[in-house]
Amino acid sequence: MPAQVEQWVAEVCALGQMVEKGSDTDRPLPEDLARIHNRFERIHPFLDGNGRTGRLVMNLVLVRLGYPPIIIFKRQRDAYLTALRRAGAGDCGTLGELIAGAMEDNLNRFIVPNAAGPARMVPLAALVDEELSLAALRQAAQRGRLNAAQGTDGVWRSSRTSVDAYKAAKHQRRPRSTA
Repeated sequence: MPAQVEQWVAEVCALGQMVEKGSDTDRPLPEDLARIHNRFERIHPFLDGNGRTGRLVMNLVLVRLGYPPIIIFKRQRDAYLTALRRAGAGDCGTLGELIAGAMEDNLNRFIVPNAAGPARMVPLAALVDEELSLAALRQAAQRGRLNAAQGTDGVWRSSRTSVDAYKAAKHQRRPRSTA
């Protein structure tokens, strides 16, 4: 096992050097991360898996490479395990897609809104919270209840300020029409 860990660390360092230099690899970065993550998971000598530790280590690698950490949600567990099995058989594409999706989700959910400020227009996905899902925000935007705009790319955008105003007005009674 120590030799496998040393080899894994060498692979991570090599990937880090390639990213730092801006060198192109044969695969997209999320696929390289999937391969490295899968190798770490396979070093674990027990049947119960190594998931939490492996995902924490993957987040450490991501942060050291200058990317945001990712979250694999409980609802994604089956897809994650299936992708991990496929990666174990040599196909890292599915796990790479899952990692890339998680990277994008975290950028939209945590990084973009904080970098943009409360009045800046960002994709609705960046404004989702426990109270309002993406579907709810999109529906409010389409109905004109949320100050939002749909770009030429089809993506709806709004601001944290507009969402807060929508939330405040959402629970107020609207005057009835007297017509």
